[in-house]
Amino acid sequence: MKGIFVNKWSVVGIAIFCSLLWGSAFPVLKVSYEELQMAQDDVIAKIVFAGGRFFLAGLLVLFFLLVSNWRRIKITKRQFLVLTLLGVVQTSLQYFFFYNGLANVSGMQGAILSSAGTFFTVLLAHFYYRSDRMNRKKIIGLVAGFTGIVVANWGQELKLSFQWDGEGYMILSGLTLAIATIMAKELASGIHPFAISGWQLTLGGLIMLGIGLPFLKDGAMTFTPFGWGLFIYSALLSAIAFALWYSLLKFNKASEMSMYKFIVPVSGAVMSAMFIPGEALNRFILAAIVLVAIGIIIVNYHGKKA
Repeated sequence: MKGIFVNKWSVVGIAIFCSLLWGSAFPVLKVSYEELQMAQDDVIAKIVFAGGRFFLAGLLVLFFLLVSNWRRIKITKRQFLVLTLLGVVQTSLQYFFFYNGLANVSGMQGAILSSAGTFFTVLLAHFYYRSDRMNRKKIIGLVAGFTGIVVANWGQELKLSFQWDGEGYMILSGLTLAIATIMAKELASGIHPFAISGWQLTLGGLIMLGIGLPFLKDGAMTFTPFGWGLFIYSALLSAIAFALWYSLLKFNKASEMSMYKFIVPVSGAVMSAMFIPGEALNRFILAAIVLVAIGIIIVNYHGKKA
């Protein structure tokens, strides 16, 4: 099992797959808001929707562990407390900011600001790990990847305004994601990656449900068969993506893995063009894909070994 998470090409493939799953969350969330008839300013409804999604995702991962190797699901009291903290940061706090921030910014701003987590992760890793320092190659890769994100949205409206519950929340979402990435890598040395993913999703989702359900208004969400399908898909994508991503973090540098997050906003834009009426691919999206690919190649090219 360890082999696929250390082999260069399988690591690249898994990282890209996870990023594509996360990219699909953009159109899925936008369509879900519309399908479930959630009001744009209804913070509680978004907390409950996110909490239910992550609680189900966590249960799916834990059930898989229970069936495949039940011993891996066991954790100590100390590990439970640490995983609860990770659930608060990675799930509850990050996605509180993300879900509510995304509802108050344009698609272009959301895509650009979502890359903040990548920058924060690289910067934190530089100060936290001696073996994961910033260098010219990483800087060039970051610039190429971020330029791709900007080009992906070129020609669309970019409002130069700042709202704490919009742009501010998206930036805070990126910061909490970076902190959780470092925390997860530290935890991975003592707990199976799938257990980390399952427990933090379950606990984080449970916290969000506990906060939101008592205050949820009647009719705040109207579930249809299609709405249930979107909800289940969003839970599955979280379960699969987080479980695989934590496994990658266990055996690879946090900053190098974070580079693949550049694929998330670009793939999100492409899938939005595919599934959301009124949006279509253009030359800017295609140019962005090329720039992101160049950034990934630069970051992962180490030259010939002696």
